[in-house]
Amino acid sequence: MASPDHSNDTKEKILQTTLDVIKREGFDSVTIRKIASRSDANIALVNYYFGSKDKLINEAIKGLLIGFRDTFDVLDHVSVPPKERLKLFLTRYVQVIQQYPELVLHTIAAGSAMFASQHEYGEFLQATGFHKLQKVFTEITGEERPDSLMMMVTQIFGAIFLPALMKPLLESGAGVKPAPIDRQIDFLFERYFPEHGEAKERGK
Repeated sequence: MASPDHSNDTKEKILQTTLDVIKREGFDSVTIRKIASRSDANIALVNYYFGSKDKLINEAIKGLLIGFRDTFDVLDHVSVPPKERLKLFLTRYVQVIQQYPELVLHTIAAGSAMFASQHEYGEFLQATGFHKLQKVFTEITGEERPDSLMMMVTQIFGAIFLPALMKPLLESGAGVKPAPIDRQIDFLFERYFPEHGEAKERGK
């Protein structure tokens, strides 16, 4: 009988193989047979651990999304100035994206055909993640209107995360080398959060 450590190593290898297949070939290319072959496991073992292809994909995606969720923790460190907290959050979020940019794109492209882990992450964003970000934006700008704060969140997400997702295409297809992420964030903050605008209430 396999030891617990060996079983965990085998499961992790299966999950990593699944992530690699999704990254390179897309969700539709995942089959139990292919994952078993590439992870040096047998089909029965993959089914034993995960039960079905959908459950396997769900568990693989969950690991990635947990990485995204963990990046929000830095926003709770109130001893750190709000701009620094936001910069740390954006930097760590991009670092997760950069591990598997193609996988993140495939996950987004799945649209309504989402797995349970994606729904869970969406619920986290709605219940907790977006509120943490909006609170930081209020600290920086003084803005309190929910609709305006949500626009800030989506604009910042688009400005920083889209280039990270497009990096492979930009570099190989368009010959564009994006600036380092810390420079991108500093450049954005210089224009989005001018010093004189901090802690100033808007629209009043």
